[in-house]
Amino acid sequence: MPRTLKVNVALMVADARARIEEIEASDAISLLGDPDIVIVDLRDVRERERGGYIPGSFHCPRGMVEFWVDPQSPYYKDIFGRDAKFIFHCASGWRSALTVDTLQQMGFDNIAHIRDGFTSWQAAGGPVERVDQEQPEGAG
Repeated sequence: MPRTLKVNVALMVADARARIEEIEASDAISLLGDPDIVIVDLRDVRERERGGYIPGSFHCPRGMVEFWVDPQSPYYKDIFGRDAKFIFHCASGWRSALTVDTLQQMGFDNIAHIRDGFTSWQAAGGPVERVDQEQPEGAG
């Protein structure tokens, strides 16, 4: 029998969305190539292999994001020290909503997420690159 939880993930996502900035895919597409914008892909590497990725996006696995943004962490990545707006995405917007909410609680600001994720990016006609074209992790 499934475990009963006090709060389910749908409620957690809804609560997070009430506290964060959400960007529609069409608006995110218009920001592509802006040097003051960093698009961060939280999806698993296998998702990127199957469906491709947003050109120029930085891949940060969801499980590492808190460690990679924290300058006090031994896993810190310099890209997160840039003076830029960071726009996170996952496949459908759930993981990225929770991520942006968590990062805001940590004090990481000037962040948003693509409301319905990579799925909406593709539906809106956003460009997609395939993994065989991908640069090594951390290069973009």
